[in-house]
Amino acid sequence: VQLVESGGGLVQPGGSLRLSCAASGFTFSSYVMSWYRQAPGKERELVALISSGGGSTNYADSVKGRFTISRDNVKNTVYLRMNSLKPEETAVYYCNAVRWPDNYWSQGTQVTVTS
Repeated sequence: VQLVESGGGLVQPGGSLRLSCAASGFTFSSYVMSWYRQAPGKERELVALISSGGGSTNYADSVKGRFTISRDNVKNTVYLRMNSLKPEETAVYYCNAVRWPDNYWSQGTQVTVTS
């Protein structure tokens, strides 16, 4: 099982990034996919979630209207489009795949929002 992220990096406040997470080794289309983040000294928090078929999404209140989660079940990839980024959103971002009893995590990618 692998979840390989890309797209993290350095961005100015108000800027945008798109994270990708490519999955392999399991039946991607059967899993709920999520993005989490963990800032220094803080607990890991759920950012966004998408159902296995992609028809249902859910977001943390802090990112609603700015972030968009999507998935491509042909490419086995989940995305997180992040707009209007804020410095306090500097964190390591992780993707997660869940279908009971499986729970898989990516290695994380750093997103730094700074001027």
